[in-house]
Amino acid sequence: MAKVPSAVVAAGGLVGGYGVARWTRKRQLGGAVLAVAEAAAAQQWRQQAGGKAAGALTAAYVAAFAGSHPLAKKVGAWPAVFGVAGAVALASWAVADRRGA
Repeated sequence: MAKVPSAVVAAGGLVGGYGVARWTRKRQLGGAVLAVAEAAAAQQWRQQAGGKAAGALTAAYVAAFAGSHPLAKKVGAWPAVFGVAGAVALASWAVADRRGA
């Protein structure tokens, strides 16, 4: 079975978490999606690039989530979410996915 790249998991968690929160109007559900995706991505990051890299990418994921809020006030919610998701995906690919498992 093909493994989903951690870049896709992380970006999907940010986009999916926002989408679930927005469409269900339950922020907790969106937060759950965000957290589950981060945990799955972090496990892959640890396996592919080690603990320090996983910690740095986890910090980037959390910073992207937090940073999307003020960014949304400037560019809109969806553009902000897609922007930070793209940044996290790029970082994840550069640090972990391009090396392979």
